[in-house]
Amino acid sequence: MRFDELDLEYDVLDALDAMHFTECTPIQEQAIDVVLDGHDLIAVAQTGTGKTAAYLLPVINMLARDEDDTPGIKCVVMVPTHELAQQIDRQMEGFSYFLPISSVAIHGGSDGKDFARQQNGLRRGADVVIATPGRLMAHMKMGYVDFSHVKYFVLDEADRMLDMGFSDDIFQIESRLPRERQTLLFSATMPAKIQQLASRILDNPVEVKIAVSRPTEKIDQSAFVCHEGQKAGILKHLFKTAHSQRVIVFAASKLKVKDLSRELRKSGWKSGEMHSDLEQNRREEVMHDFRAGRLDIIVATDILARGIDIDDITMVVNFDVPREAEDYVHRIGRTARAGAGGKAVTLVSERDRSKFRYIEQFLGYEVRKEAVPEELGSAPDYNRPEGDRRRGGGRGDKRRQGGRDDRRRRKPADAGASKATAKPAVDAAQAPEAAGKPKRKKRRYYHHRPKREGGAQG
Repeated sequence: MRFDELDLEYDVLDALDAMHFTECTPIQEQAIDVVLDGHDLIAVAQTGTGKTAAYLLPVINMLARDEDDTPGIKCVVMVPTHELAQQIDRQMEGFSYFLPISSVAIHGGSDGKDFARQQNGLRRGADVVIATPGRLMAHMKMGYVDFSHVKYFVLDEADRMLDMGFSDDIFQIESRLPRERQTLLFSATMPAKIQQLASRILDNPVEVKIAVSRPTEKIDQSAFVCHEGQKAGILKHLFKTAHSQRVIVFAASKLKVKDLSRELRKSGWKSGEMHSDLEQNRREEVMHDFRAGRLDIIVATDILARGIDIDDITMVVNFDVPREAEDYVHRIGRTARAGAGGKAVTLVSERDRSKFRYIEQFLGYEVRKEAVPEELGSAPDYNRPEGDRRRGGGRGDKRRQGGRDDRRRRKPADAGASKATAKPAVDAAQAPEAAGKPKRKKRRYYHHRPKREGGAQG
């Protein structure tokens, strides 16, 4: 469907035309008419499907038609991160370019001047407030935020906001809004906690669900099955042989991000890091340096997996396998954007094989496996069943070659000789109590076995 087939105002269509937006994405096609008809909405769609326009366009359209010109906040959009708040505010400016509709982005990490700008926008009653929950709560506690004119309440990336611990803030903000309003909830997934949230704040909503799409064929996907200690070496091998510029590396924790980025910088790579411990201004500096080419690599948590538009990423590396298949799609979707190609590589350790198999089941095909560079040593067998230690390389083999685990399962060829070698027999006359306790001697034998040639101390 084309945008000019929807019931949108000419000023909105002119803005879309100026931005070269012509055809709707599936979520836009299904959601915009529902919102224009005044229904509450639950929309399940992954990042990159155009969901921001799916709620901004109808809200702008209804504000343009509204004959009530009383100053005040008309719409509140809640988002999980300041980056997403800024991005949506920029899109808001574009979509409303030919209309007298104002907006303000409310988020943390800003300086005193920016805080004053946010404060002024809330006091004067910007039409649309795009805010992170924590910073909006901080303004509300200062007593100058008036929600009495709010008609539209939007939760964007609701699942991520709940994962980040914003549920209490969301409920407090929602309790201050008028009961008579239209509520729109957008989420990439629909777990039980999102269903509970929806049941509390939405009124008879229409549900729109866009299936999580498979990654575009323009992404060259591959994986290295490796030991955990081989990952850093494989990463550096990739930078030397594939891509070393415009790369995002996703790791599972903030600590791992910090350590890995530090190691890459020591090795001479222009690397930055992105995680929730960074102050707002530092995050903006990192993203600005990356876009400007002063940084070639960003090591990040999933804070960069969704909601950030960078069009020329050449390679995405999953240093750790993501927890969910949807997270895998979001991560590698950072590359091959705007019609370009890209490369996505996942490093699969032994403990993550089952998670990656689940991702492959979701994708419907097996991701190509690459050979670990010979100089990094042998790699585990991807197809070996979980818990099977009889095959494969690495540390496990050393334990099985004469180590304790193997010896405990074997019965000595000559048990009597072994016992005599282990400890001289105790004379019953010297220790009569010992003669009646052979079982205790046997247990002691297993706990105090002497060192064998070629083996480890038992």
